[in-house]
Formats: sequence, structure tokens, C-alpha cells
Amino acid sequence: MNSRQEQLQAVDRLLTIMDELREQCPWDKKQTLQSLRHLTIEETYELGDAILDNDLEEVKKELGDLLLHIVFYAKIGSETNDFDIADVANGICEKLISRHPHIYSDVKVENEEDVKRNWESLKLKEGKKSVLEGVPKSLPALVKASRIQDKVAGVGFDWEEPQQVFEKLQEELGELQEEVNKDDKDKIEAEFGDVLFSMINYARFLKINPEDALERTNKKFIKRFQYLESKSKEFGKSLEDMTLTEMDVFWEEAKRIS
Repeated sequence: MNSRQEQLQAVDRLLTIMDELREQCPWDKKQTLQSLRHLTIEETYELGDAILDNDLEEVKKELGDLLLHIVFYAKIGSETNDFDIADVANGICEKLISRHPHIYSDVKVENEEDVKRNWESLKLKEGKKSVLEGVPKSLPALVKASRIQDKVAGVGFDWEEPQQVFEKLQEELGELQEEVNKDDKDKIEAEFGDVLFSMINYARFLKINPEDALERTNKKFIKRFQYLESKSKEFGKSLEDMTLTEMDVFWEEAKRIS
């Protein structure tokens, strides 16, 4: 592994290259905070994919792409004298020190849950009016629900046992079925949302990341469906011409090998 000095030199090299690109490259010169935003989100998802695939070489590459974006934003900020990379780094350093009094002060903690509770309490002391202020509005709904539940649990608003959450989930499923029987689309949607919210909460108690769990199933389904497509072509058939019974034979084969 690289020494601390080598790591610092690598970051300095990146900062130098960013200066050169911003000055000389037509594309880089045109970019703004707003134009980079959607690209940063895309890079973050690509990193997420690499992590789920446990492809460490790809993780390294995607981390580099994200680091470039951070340096890019800081460069733009420095051009308007609003902030630079030192401000960004020092800002997060100060936050980490402030939010970890059990490391940098005399606060005592017993476990991870104590750390979480302290974290949320400190944020409120810093001027936030709600523990939910830190949940980005633009997060995908599933991720947002998970973060909301983590935040409120951090201040003690939580169930005590997983069984209680499971019973709540069953209750919500019953309410959903009632609205399905009535065929009220608006209420069905509302109850369906409650079911999903309860499922995400139950995942938290099972110590499962619901986003990772769902993406794992997505990948599994894609792999099996593509197997089904390939087998149908081997037999000279299109899926549209196959019966569900015929497709199910290949689907079961796919399940056995994946």
C-alpha cells in the first residue's frame, strides 16, 4: 500500500490536473455545479453497483470518478471565492470531531446505538429543528424511507422487538387487502405505501439493507430472464410464442443454476 506521503502526492497531482483541465479543456471549462449534478448521481450508482458485485477493481475506479467530482466542485467553488478543497476537508474534519465526543472529548458510550443517539442529539444542538432535516428530499423513496426510520430510531422513536414490527406489517397487509377488495385506487396506493414502509422497517430490525436486498433480487431476476431468452432462441422460438408452461421449464432450470 502507498505511504501517507504518496497518498498526499496523488491528491496533489489530481488537484493540479483539475486546474489544468479547467483552464485548457473546452468541456471542463463549461461545467457548473448544476451541470455536474446528474453525472455525480450516476457515478454514485455505478459505485453502488460495483460494491454489490464485490468487484474491488471496479470499486477503486468508481471511487476515483467520485473523487474527481468532489475536486471539480471544489475547484468551481474556489473560482467564486466561496470554498475550496481545504474548506471542504476541514469542514468534514470539524464535523467528525464535533460528532464524536466519545473519541475527542470525555463522553462515554457503551455501544453503536449510544453513538447514533449522540449523533442525532448533537445535530439538534447545532441548530437543526428536526432530526429529519438531514434526509435529502431527492432521495429515491425506498432509500428515503430507510433513512427516515434510522433517524427517528436514533432519538428513541422505535419498536422494541422485531416481532412487533412483523405484527405491524401483517396489520398493514390486512388493511391493504381490505382496500383492494373495495377497489379504491387512491386508498390502495396509500395502504401499499404503508406496507412498503413497514417492510423497510422490518428489514432494519433484521439488519438487512432493503435497497441491497431488492437490487440483489433485481440482478437475480435479470440473470434468470436472460437465461430464458437465450434458451428460447436455441429452440427457435420467441417468448411471445411460448406458453407460460413452456417458459416455466426454462425458468426452473435458471433457478437451479443461479
